[in-house]
Amino acid sequence: MSAIRFDSTKQYYATSSLVAGYALCSSLLAVINKFAITKFNYPGLLTALQYLTSALGVWVLGKFGFLHHDAFTWDTAKKFLPAAIVFYLAIFTNTNLLRHANVDTFIVFRSLTPLLVALADTTFRRQPCPSKLTFISLLIILGGAVGYVATDSAFTLTAYSWAFAYLVTITTEMVYIKHMVMNLGLNTWGFVLYNNFLSLMMAPIFWVLTGEYKEVFAALGANGGDWFEPVAFTAVSLSCLFGLLISFFGFAARKAISATAFTVTGVVNKFLTVVINVLIWDKHATPFGLVCLLFTLAGGVLYQQSVTGPPRESPASKQTGDIDENDADENQDKSVSGKHASV
Repeated sequence: MSAIRFDSTKQYYATSSLVAGYALCSSLLAVINKFAITKFNYPGLLTALQYLTSALGVWVLGKFGFLHHDAFTWDTAKKFLPAAIVFYLAIFTNTNLLRHANVDTFIVFRSLTPLLVALADTTFRRQPCPSKLTFISLLIILGGAVGYVATDSAFTLTAYSWAFAYLVTITTEMVYIKHMVMNLGLNTWGFVLYNNFLSLMMAPIFWVLTGEYKEVFAALGANGGDWFEPVAFTAVSLSCLFGLLISFFGFAARKAISATAFTVTGVVNKFLTVVINVLIWDKHATPFGLVCLLFTLAGGVLYQQSVTGPPRESPASKQTGDIDENDADENQDKSVSGKHASV
């Protein structure tokens, strides 16, 4: 019995560490990307550099034996390609949203995803329906978001078009990639390698479709030296580094918790993002808008309280049949991680 309790506690803290790592990277990356895009106004190229850093970093570290990743095969790549496309679209719309809107607007639309992911999780992945408390917390998130949008003085059609595109793609990405994590059987670094390498291969297509390549070549011809200006270079470098870190912690956390809990984690950690944003920029929401934003994040905290609790022993769970959404996903995750070594 004590061995079971020890294993349960160990698993609980391991999962908590992964979630905390993802939360920290996610909260900082939004601000870092906003800063990078103001100094390096090429969203397609910025994301491509992030993919290159992540894919190349995993490959090089794997070659030197610092980590283990699944071997790259085209058969597996074909299976993962739809998820990579959705992921690329989510990051692409995210970067363009930050290009045209302030960080607060990004956070509010990011906060709407738990409600949509919970519904999609139930509909497409046959997860249990949210409890009443959980659903109320998700509605609080929605109410805070609506209040923010209604008072957003920086509203523009371009910014909100990208916001709605981001909302659709990030919701799809959260559910579909969770499905791939559960069924494809790669280890965490394998997912990072496949996801970023395939996304890098898609980057030229979007450069052509958006016409950004013309801006890039024009800038290279006019003032290419400015690209290595210390502030811009540092911002892009930090963006790439945190892109690699969030790739690892993101996939590791997806394997440890449910899609909706993972989504809400990405919302709750934005408390830190809000504080940093208010301190370093003057282009943020009005006081009432910030109240609505904090109201939205509070809904995320309430959600987290409604679906999580202290670690429980497996026998007791089986006797009572009390298995919530996170436990169901965790049991499935163990069957996957049991077949493949973790990092």
